[in-house]
Amino acid sequence: RALVELDPSPLPSAWRAAHELVVAGIAMRRLRTRDAHAALARAERAARDARIPALLAEVESASHALNTPAARLIARGEEHFLLLEQVEALLTSKALVVDACRYAVRSAGTVVSLARRPVLFTLARALAEAWPKDVSRSALLARTFRAKHADDSHRARLRVEIGRLRKALRPLADVTATKDGFALAPLRARDVVVLATPVEEEHASVLAFLADGESWSSSALALALGVSQRTVQRALDELAEAGKVQSFGRARARRWMTPPVPGFTTALLLPAALPGS
Repeated sequence: RALVELDPSPLPSAWRAAHELVVAGIAMRRLRTRDAHAALARAERAARDARIPALLAEVESASHALNTPAARLIARGEEHFLLLEQVEALLTSKALVVDACRYAVRSAGTVVSLARRPVLFTLARALAEAWPKDVSRSALLARTFRAKHADDSHRARLRVEIGRLRKALRPLADVTATKDGFALAPLRARDVVVLATPVEEEHASVLAFLADGESWSSSALALALGVSQRTVQRALDELAEAGKVQSFGRARARRWMTPPVPGFTTALLLPAALPGS
Protein backbone atom coordinates (compact mmCIF):
# COMPACT_ATOMS: atom_id res chain seq x y z
CA ARG A 1 0.00 0.00 0.00
CA ALA A 2 2.84 2.39 0.89
CA LEU A 3 4.46 1.70 -2.48
CA VAL A 4 1.25 2.41 -4.38
CA GLU A 5 0.69 5.67 -2.49
CA LEU A 6 4.29 6.84 -2.96
CA ASP A 7 4.59 9.94 -5.15
CA PRO A 8 7.25 9.07 -7.76
CA SER A 9 7.28 12.51 -9.43
CA PRO A 10 10.56 13.68 -7.79
CA LEU A 11 12.36 10.55 -9.04
CA PRO A 12 14.39 10.32 -12.26
CA SER A 13 12.46 9.07 -15.29
CA ALA A 14 13.92 5.55 -15.17
CA TRP A 15 13.05 5.19 -11.50
CA ARG A 16 9.51 6.43 -12.15
CA ALA A 17 9.12 3.82 -14.87
CA ALA A 18 10.37 1.08 -12.55
CA HIS A 19 8.02 2.27 -9.81
CA GLU A 20 5.01 2.20 -12.12
CA LEU A 21 5.96 -1.26 -13.38
CA VAL A 22 5.91 -2.57 -9.82
CA VAL A 23 2.59 -0.82 -9.14
CA ALA A 24 1.17 -2.39 -12.30
CA GLY A 25 2.44 -5.81 -11.25
CA ILE A 26 0.76 -5.52 -7.86
CA ALA A 27 -2.48 -4.40 -9.51
CA MET A 28 -2.38 -7.36 -11.89
CA ARG A 29 -1.89 -9.82 -9.03
CA ARG A 30 -4.84 -8.24 -7.24
CA LEU A 31 -6.96 -8.32 -10.42
CA ARG A 32 -7.29 -4.55 -10.61
CA THR A 33 -6.86 -4.21 -14.34
CA ARG A 34 -7.92 -0.56 -14.58
CA ASP A 35 -5.19 0.39 -12.10
CA ALA A 36 -2.73 -1.80 -14.01
CA HIS A 37 -3.52 -0.11 -17.34
CA ALA A 38 -3.12 3.34 -15.76
CA ALA A 39 0.21 2.41 -14.15
CA LEU A 40 1.53 0.97 -17.41
CA ALA A 41 0.56 4.13 -19.28
CA ARG A 42 2.54 6.19 -16.76
CA ALA A 43 5.42 3.72 -17.00
CA GLU A 44 5.49 4.06 -20.79
CA ARG A 45 5.67 7.86 -20.59
CA ALA A 46 8.47 7.69 -18.04
CA ALA A 47 10.38 5.07 -20.04
CA ARG A 48 10.18 7.23 -23.18
CA ASP A 49 11.45 10.21 -21.20
CA ALA A 50 14.32 8.08 -19.89
CA ARG A 51 15.21 6.98 -23.45
CA ILE A 52 16.23 3.51 -22.29
CA PRO A 53 15.18 0.94 -24.93
CA ALA A 54 15.41 -2.02 -22.54
CA LEU A 55 13.13 -0.30 -20.05
CA LEU A 56 10.61 0.56 -22.74
CA ALA A 57 10.69 -3.08 -23.87
CA GLU A 58 9.81 -4.16 -20.32
CA VAL A 59 6.79 -1.86 -20.34
CA GLU A 60 5.65 -3.18 -23.71
CA SER A 61 6.08 -6.77 -22.52
CA ALA A 62 4.04 -6.06 -19.39
CA SER A 63 1.31 -4.43 -21.48
CA HIS A 64 1.23 -7.51 -23.66
CA ALA A 65 0.54 -9.63 -20.57
CA LEU A 66 -2.74 -7.77 -20.07
CA ASN A 67 -3.82 -8.76 -23.58
CA THR A 68 -2.82 -12.42 -23.24
CA PRO A 69 -5.34 -15.07 -22.14
CA ALA A 70 -5.09 -15.46 -18.38
CA ALA A 71 -7.63 -18.23 -17.82
CA ARG A 72 -10.27 -20.48 -19.37
CA LEU A 73 -13.98 -20.32 -18.70
CA ILE A 74 -15.74 -23.69 -18.68
CA ALA A 75 -19.54 -23.67 -18.61
CA ARG A 76 -22.34 -25.85 -19.98
CA GLY A 77 -19.94 -28.06 -21.92
CA GLU A 78 -18.16 -25.18 -23.65
CA GLU A 79 -14.97 -23.30 -22.90
CA HIS A 80 -13.16 -20.18 -24.07
CA PHE A 81 -10.23 -18.05 -23.00
CA LEU A 82 -10.50 -14.96 -20.79
CA LEU A 83 -8.29 -11.90 -20.53
CA LEU A 84 -7.33 -10.64 -17.09
CA GLU A 85 -10.00 -7.93 -17.11
CA GLN A 86 -12.62 -10.55 -18.01
CA VAL A 87 -11.45 -12.68 -15.08
CA GLU A 88 -11.86 -9.63 -12.84
CA ALA A 89 -15.40 -9.08 -14.13
CA LEU A 90 -16.28 -12.74 -13.64
CA LEU A 91 -15.07 -12.81 -10.04
CA THR A 92 -17.16 -9.75 -9.19
CA SER A 93 -20.27 -11.14 -10.89
CA LYS A 94 -23.08 -13.07 -9.21
CA ALA A 95 -22.11 -16.36 -10.85
CA LEU A 96 -20.98 -19.29 -8.74
CA VAL A 97 -17.35 -19.71 -9.76
CA VAL A 98 -15.36 -22.85 -9.08
CA ASP A 99 -11.89 -21.34 -9.26
CA ALA A 100 -9.37 -23.96 -10.39
CA CYS A 101 -6.61 -21.34 -10.36
CA ARG A 102 -6.79 -20.88 -6.58
CA TYR A 103 -8.77 -23.99 -5.57
CA ALA A 104 -11.75 -22.09 -4.22
CA VAL A 105 -15.48 -21.69 -4.78
CA ARG A 106 -16.76 -18.12 -4.79
CA SER A 107 -19.80 -16.01 -5.48
CA ALA A 108 -20.75 -12.39 -4.76
CA GLY A 109 -17.83 -11.79 -2.41
CA THR A 110 -18.14 -15.04 -0.46
CA VAL A 111 -15.16 -17.37 -0.87
CA VAL A 112 -14.86 -20.98 0.28
CA SER A 113 -11.27 -22.15 0.03
CA LEU A 114 -10.72 -25.81 -0.80
CA ALA A 115 -6.97 -25.49 -1.37
CA ARG A 116 -6.24 -27.89 1.47
CA ARG A 117 -9.04 -30.27 0.51
CA PRO A 118 -8.19 -31.50 -2.99
CA VAL A 119 -10.77 -34.31 -2.98
CA LEU A 120 -13.58 -31.87 -2.24
CA PHE A 121 -12.34 -29.49 -4.91
CA THR A 122 -12.21 -32.27 -7.51
CA LEU A 123 -15.81 -33.14 -6.70
CA ALA A 124 -16.87 -29.48 -6.84
CA ARG A 125 -15.22 -28.97 -10.21
CA ALA A 126 -16.77 -32.11 -11.69
CA LEU A 127 -20.23 -31.03 -10.53
CA ALA A 128 -19.71 -27.48 -11.81
CA GLU A 129 -18.56 -28.61 -15.24
CA ALA A 130 -21.69 -30.73 -15.61
CA TRP A 131 -24.13 -28.12 -14.23
CA PRO A 132 -27.10 -27.91 -14.58
CA LYS A 133 -26.94 -31.65 -15.22
CA ASP A 134 -25.86 -34.21 -12.65
CA VAL A 135 -22.77 -36.41 -12.56
CA SER A 136 -23.09 -40.15 -12.14
CA ARG A 137 -21.59 -41.84 -9.12
CA SER A 138 -19.35 -43.96 -11.33
CA ALA A 139 -17.98 -40.85 -13.07
CA LEU A 140 -17.29 -39.15 -9.74
CA LEU A 141 -15.55 -42.25 -8.41
CA ALA A 142 -13.37 -42.52 -11.51
CA ARG A 143 -12.43 -38.84 -11.51
CA THR A 144 -11.97 -38.33 -7.78
CA PHE A 145 -10.51 -41.63 -6.63
CA ARG A 146 -9.38 -43.00 -10.02
CA ALA A 147 -11.39 -46.10 -9.24
CA LYS A 148 -11.96 -48.05 -12.45
CA HIS A 149 -13.72 -50.84 -10.58
CA ALA A 150 -15.48 -49.29 -7.61
CA ASP A 151 -16.40 -51.41 -4.63
CA ASP A 152 -18.48 -50.74 -1.53
CA SER A 153 -15.58 -48.98 0.21
CA HIS A 154 -15.25 -46.51 -2.67
CA ARG A 155 -18.97 -45.81 -2.70
CA ALA A 156 -18.97 -45.32 1.06
CA ARG A 157 -16.09 -42.87 0.82
CA LEU A 158 -17.87 -40.97 -1.94
CA ARG A 159 -20.90 -40.53 0.31
CA VAL A 160 -18.66 -39.23 3.09
CA GLU A 161 -16.84 -36.78 0.82
CA ILE A 162 -20.09 -35.54 -0.72
CA GLY A 163 -21.34 -34.88 2.80
CA ARG A 164 -18.20 -32.90 3.57
CA LEU A 165 -18.53 -30.95 0.33
CA ARG A 166 -22.17 -30.18 1.09
CA LYS A 167 -21.15 -28.80 4.48
CA ALA A 168 -18.25 -26.77 3.07
CA LEU A 169 -20.37 -25.18 0.34
CA ARG A 170 -23.34 -24.47 2.59
CA PRO A 171 -23.00 -20.65 2.26
CA LEU A 172 -23.09 -20.88 -1.54
CA ALA A 173 -24.72 -24.05 -2.81
CA ASP A 174 -26.22 -27.41 -2.01
CA VAL A 175 -25.23 -30.80 -3.40
CA THR A 176 -28.36 -32.77 -4.18
CA ALA A 177 -28.65 -36.50 -4.79
CA THR A 178 -30.20 -37.64 -8.07
CA LYS A 179 -31.20 -41.03 -9.39
CA ASP A 180 -27.78 -41.61 -10.95
CA GLY A 181 -25.48 -39.39 -8.93
CA PHE A 182 -25.24 -35.83 -7.62
CA ALA A 183 -25.85 -32.30 -8.86
CA LEU A 184 -24.78 -28.84 -7.77
CA ALA A 185 -27.61 -26.50 -6.74
CA PRO A 186 -26.51 -22.86 -6.22
CA LEU A 187 -28.47 -20.98 -3.57
CA ARG A 188 -28.55 -17.53 -5.17
CA ALA A 189 -26.36 -17.62 -8.28
CA ARG A 190 -28.08 -18.07 -11.63
CA ASP A 191 -25.05 -19.53 -13.34
CA VAL A 192 -22.24 -21.93 -12.46
CA VAL A 193 -18.86 -21.77 -14.19
CA VAL A 194 -15.36 -23.16 -13.79
CA LEU A 195 -12.38 -20.83 -14.01
CA ALA A 196 -9.29 -22.80 -15.05
CA THR A 197 -5.75 -22.03 -16.11
CA PRO A 198 -5.18 -21.56 -19.87
CA VAL A 199 -3.34 -24.89 -19.94
CA GLU A 200 -3.94 -27.64 -17.40
CA GLU A 201 -0.91 -28.00 -15.16
CA GLU A 202 0.20 -31.29 -13.63
CA HIS A 203 1.25 -29.48 -10.46
CA ALA A 204 -1.71 -27.09 -10.35
CA SER A 205 -2.27 -27.57 -6.61
CA VAL A 206 1.26 -26.36 -5.84
CA LEU A 207 0.87 -23.35 -8.13
CA ALA A 208 -2.47 -22.53 -6.50
CA PHE A 209 -0.74 -21.95 -3.16
CA LEU A 210 1.94 -19.80 -4.78
CA ALA A 211 -0.49 -17.81 -6.94
CA ASP A 212 -0.77 -14.83 -4.59
CA GLY A 213 2.97 -14.14 -4.68
CA GLU A 214 3.68 -15.23 -1.10
CA SER A 215 6.75 -17.36 -0.42
CA TRP A 216 6.47 -20.91 0.93
CA SER A 217 8.87 -23.51 2.22
CA SER A 218 8.59 -26.99 0.73
CA SER A 219 7.71 -28.42 4.15
CA ALA A 220 4.85 -25.94 4.59
CA LEU A 221 3.51 -26.78 1.14
CA ALA A 222 3.68 -30.49 1.90
CA LEU A 223 1.76 -29.98 5.14
CA ALA A 224 -0.90 -27.86 3.43
CA LEU A 225 -1.33 -30.30 0.54
CA GLY A 226 -1.26 -33.40 2.70
CA VAL A 227 1.52 -35.07 0.70
CA SER A 228 5.14 -35.94 1.37
CA GLN A 229 7.83 -33.28 1.26
CA ARG A 230 9.67 -35.33 -1.35
CA THR A 231 6.61 -35.19 -3.63
CA VAL A 232 6.38 -31.43 -3.23
CA GLN A 233 10.10 -30.96 -3.79
CA ARG A 234 9.94 -32.99 -6.98
CA ALA A 235 7.04 -30.84 -8.20
CA LEU A 236 8.89 -27.63 -7.31
CA ASP A 237 12.01 -28.78 -9.14
CA GLU A 238 9.98 -29.54 -12.28
CA LEU A 239 8.16 -26.20 -12.07
CA ALA A 240 11.45 -24.36 -11.54
CA GLU A 241 12.95 -26.04 -14.59
CA ALA A 242 9.94 -24.83 -16.60
CA GLY A 243 10.40 -21.29 -15.23
CA LYS A 244 7.07 -21.30 -13.39
CA VAL A 245 8.48 -20.93 -9.87
CA GLN A 246 11.67 -19.61 -8.36
CA SER A 247 13.44 -19.97 -5.03
CA PHE A 248 15.64 -17.91 -2.76
CA GLY A 249 17.64 -18.81 0.33
CA ARG A 250 19.39 -22.08 1.06
CA ALA A 251 18.76 -25.23 3.08
CA ARG A 252 15.98 -24.77 5.67
CA ALA A 253 15.70 -21.08 4.82
CA ARG A 254 14.87 -21.83 1.19
CA ARG A 255 11.54 -20.40 0.05
CA TRP A 256 9.57 -20.77 -3.15
CA MET A 257 7.35 -18.31 -5.00
CA THR A 258 6.04 -17.58 -8.46
CA PRO A 259 8.19 -15.34 -10.67
CA PRO A 260 7.23 -11.69 -11.16
CA VAL A 261 4.28 -11.05 -13.45
CA PRO A 262 5.31 -11.76 -17.08
CA GLY A 263 7.12 -8.77 -18.44
CA PHE A 264 8.59 -7.74 -15.09
CA THR A 265 12.22 -8.74 -14.64
CA THR A 266 13.52 -9.45 -11.17
CA ALA A 267 15.98 -6.58 -11.50
CA LEU A 268 13.14 -4.08 -11.80
CA LEU A 269 11.59 -5.35 -8.57
CA LEU A 270 14.77 -4.84 -6.56
CA PRO A 271 15.77 -1.53 -4.96
CA ALA A 272 18.81 -1.22 -7.19
CA ALA A 273 19.77 2.06 -8.83
CA LEU A 274 18.68 2.46 -12.42
CA PRO A 275 20.21 4.91 -14.87
CA GLY A 276 18.63 8.33 -14.44
CA SER A 277 17.46 10.62 -17.17
